[in-house]
Amino acid sequence: MIEKIRSLMKKYEEIIVYLIVGVINTIVSWGAWFLCAYTILDAQVVWQNIVLSIISWVVGVVAGYFMNRIWVFKSHEPDMLKEFSQFAGGRVATWVLDSVMMVLMVNVMKINEAFSKIFVSVLVMIGNYVISKFFVFKKEKE
Repeated sequence: MIEKIRSLMKKYEEIIVYLIVGVINTIVSWGAWFLCAYTILDAQVVWQNIVLSIISWVVGVVAGYFMNRIWVFKSHEPDMLKEFSQFAGGRVATWVLDSVMMVLMVNVMKINEAFSKIFVSVLVMIGNYVISKFFVFKKEKE
């Protein structure tokens, strides 16, 4: 039984670590939001709320890049600027997907916003993984 569990963990190691890194990254991103919201910015002021979202997203993308590079995809790409640019571009693409899907589901199709957010978040998570695995941190064929 233990051997079967080890085998499954080895087989799905990348996905398991990706999910763990995602949780850690969410905590880091939210932490940046809360730290700024309760020290230097006021979420009740519209423009400051927008700035808080931008800070949270940027911190999430930067932290996410390094965690994914090191722990998930174990990249050794020497051109980190190019790799980071691709990673950030992928995150922008899935942010657009998130925004468009939420408007379509909630405002056009009148689907419950909580269900919509969960569904869209799963799509974004899958999209981020696919973009990272096949376009950003792709392994060269040996």
